[in-house]
Amino acid sequence: MALTKVAALQIGSSPEGKAKTLENIMQYEQQIKASGAKLVVMPEAILGGYPKGETFGTYLGYRMPEGRDAFSAYYHNAITLPGEETDQLAGLSARTGASLVVGVIEREGSTLYCSVAFIDPEKGYIGKHRKLMPTGTERLIWGQGDGSTLPVVNTPAGRAGTAICWENHMPLLRTAMYAKNVEIWCAPTVDERDVWQASMRHIAHEGRCFVVSACQVQASPKEYGIDVPGWDADRPLIQGGSVIVGPLGEVIAGPMKNQEGLLTGDIDTDILPGARYDFDVVGHYARPDVFSLSVDEQPKKTVIFK
Repeated sequence: MALTKVAALQIGSSPEGKAKTLENIMQYEQQIKASGAKLVVMPEAILGGYPKGETFGTYLGYRMPEGRDAFSAYYHNAITLPGEETDQLAGLSARTGASLVVGVIEREGSTLYCSVAFIDPEKGYIGKHRKLMPTGTERLIWGQGDGSTLPVVNTPAGRAGTAICWENHMPLLRTAMYAKNVEIWCAPTVDERDVWQASMRHIAHEGRCFVVSACQVQASPKEYGIDVPGWDADRPLIQGGSVIVGPLGEVIAGPMKNQEGLLTGDIDTDILPGARYDFDVVGHYARPDVFSLSVDEQPKKTVIFK
């Protein structure tokens, strides 16, 4: 067996903005290095923030001026890919020897995307994934990704791919990722519910892969100075729940709740063929004579100049 350490870094976005959040990430450098982790997954929207409870002044049929101001502030707290923040993360990756999978709010033009940045210890920023389908009112503030950002990348821990939060509930997306032989399924999220743990165990068992899910943890709305209708002001906005799962659905580490920290676990990708011998969902357990999936990986541009 060749055990490799992987980790989920459970922290929350700072209300002071992306610079402070990045500073908080960097404070884990020695802990990451000491752990020996070869892959570290960070939560959804950790850089840029997940604005839970924010309405952006929108009601059906009209927008309030203060909502435009709120969105403008959110826009300016987003990052570009690549950019200054990924340069700093590349330094962290190089110094610790760990590949990083980082949830960010990405800015391109006047549009925001909920994305994941892949950082390599030797090459730095190597690519991204954009959430294909923002959930519910997320569609008001985030654009949709396309099939051109569905990478599976080689890391020191194994072949890693990602799906963000409720993208994990899209069966066809999961099928496409399984077909790319993903070995470590990275699931940045802000979903703190118990049912999320069931989803992570299901995906590990279905894909016969390791799953590393990193969730944000955030204090109560009272501490953030916001009012969330119907929410207990003393209850944490996001309670965490980061977890690491093995390819037969067994929990290796976590879930971690109501605290920040680095959750680590040992994995061995050499056991995956054995895990898949009786169930390979895109291999011998598939029925291509009955079902097939076509994936369009071409970038979709509104304007094309020739």
